[in-house]
Amino acid sequence: MSRTRTAMLAALALVAGASGTALAATVPEDIGTAAVPCTVDYKVQNQWDTGFTAAVTVTNSGAAKSNWSVKWSYAGNQKVTSGWNAKISQSGAAVTATNETYNGTLSTGGSVSFGFQGSYSGTNAIPATFTLDGVTCNVDGGGGPTDPPDPDPTGPKVDNPYSGAKVYVNPEWSANAAAEPGGSRIANQPTGVWLDRIAAINGAGGKMGLRAHLDEALKQKGSGELVVQLVIYNLPGRDCAALASNGELGPTEIDKYKTQYIDPIAAILADPKYASLRIVNTVELDSLPNLVTNVSPRVTATPNCDTMKANGNYIKGVGYALNKLGDIANVYNYVDAGHHGWLGWDDNFSASVQLIKQAATAEGATVNDVAGFITNTANYSALKEQYFTISDSVNGKSVRESKWVDWNRYVDELSYAQAFRAEAVNQGFPSGVGMLIDTSRNGWGGSARPTGPGAMTDVDTYVNGGRIDRRINTGNWCNQSGAGLGERPQASPAAGIDAYVWMKPPGESDGASSAIPNDEGKGFDRMCDPTYTGNPRNNNNMSGALPNSPLSGHWFSAQFQQLMQNAYPPLS
Repeated sequence: MSRTRTAMLAALALVAGASGTALAATVPEDIGTAAVPCTVDYKVQNQWDTGFTAAVTVTNSGAAKSNWSVKWSYAGNQKVTSGWNAKISQSGAAVTATNETYNGTLSTGGSVSFGFQGSYSGTNAIPATFTLDGVTCNVDGGGGPTDPPDPDPTGPKVDNPYSGAKVYVNPEWSANAAAEPGGSRIANQPTGVWLDRIAAINGAGGKMGLRAHLDEALKQKGSGELVVQLVIYNLPGRDCAALASNGELGPTEIDKYKTQYIDPIAAILADPKYASLRIVNTVELDSLPNLVTNVSPRVTATPNCDTMKANGNYIKGVGYALNKLGDIANVYNYVDAGHHGWLGWDDNFSASVQLIKQAATAEGATVNDVAGFITNTANYSALKEQYFTISDSVNGKSVRESKWVDWNRYVDELSYAQAFRAEAVNQGFPSGVGMLIDTSRNGWGGSARPTGPGAMTDVDTYVNGGRIDRRINTGNWCNQSGAGLGERPQASPAAGIDAYVWMKPPGESDGASSAIPNDEGKGFDRMCDPTYTGNPRNNNNMSGALPNSPLSGHWFSAQFQQLMQNAYPPLS
């Protein structure tokens, strides 16, 4: 005998009290589900004392639709506060969700998913009835107290998500690359998808949103494994030591970061539809290292970084992101670890690992929420200096005394990344943590690339003559002149390295070379101005930036052409 609807809903009301429990009602067998033209699956994914996030999947068994509208009513005082992948409105207890412009098509047998965040007090019972365009739907089964729990579709996490897997090719970046002369040679390479503002979750400025990328990834996946690379990048007071990539959230807007940015991302990534994907998150670039190197009393300190250290919102934000995203079975979090030319000095190196561990144990996170670390993201540090090592000396002087190395312990990213991993394990991170190195722009090929060691005249001549990295100073980071594509993305290329990746999509600008009014929260940083003579963070050297660059993240054709020209290994 089937359960009565009354008993079923009473049971669901009890289940609703459990945080994170999937809530779905089983329609009694005597209703005749075969004749129902639609099915709705409503799941509460996260729940706390005053709020919750939910995911809704609608399957259409009737005629194909070009637009759709889903409605339900709450029995309690639930209020929808924000949503994604649907336009959601509420009048009293009645809620209406209609399609966005990009997901109105709903074929026969097809499904569409959307999500939202809500508030409540008391009981958060699931709605009893849903309609699709006015027709009552079946409420899909699975969450009642007598039903067995759904099995974990992914099983335990693998040691290296890149091992044996393809990596997602962003069709938007691929199209930009293919449109450039010669760009088809690399248009099939995987790159990171940057979620650099709240609007990017649903898609802003005509670009694909997160669900659209994940749906495309399912198509690319086929029968094998596939990694999707996301950049989680929207902390309050973001990039406190720079201006070109300042974010939309002010220094104190930590609650908005949690509820309007991380929570919606987590809700989408937790959708069972995407459980077969391996999702790699690179978490908050250029944030925590700033709290080591650019705070008082250091000469490189900025007031903004002092503010972010004092209010703790970088620590809270990273911890919250690691906790929420790390709880998802098929998600792998890699925390930003700067690069050797930033953190390779004795007074930065160990302190940076300590600070990352502080964040990784804040806001409910643990070190087990960290799959590894990523270095050199959107930077230019050479992967491997072939023609000198940190242990070399010339006429009794160590290369550490050269102006280029400047007492750093590391001369390239590979040695730095391997040492960073060892220090992280030493400080309590799991022994299986891995490293990613962004090689999108650190090839430094072309005619300026050295073919052998520098002359042994003195230590500066030796280092400058043989160094692969041709920047003026390792502190230069914006649209560097002379750079080239580096090693192509590949899994397990060296000991302790999970993958070489192109997390920064080649051809996307680091920042504008002059002030450009915009609504993206992006300021003008003089380090992107080729006429700038520098600051303490680059030892007051010229910026080395290319001219006529657009806003950060916008397509920069001249840079893309130079990156291909100077690629190493060279492009065929």
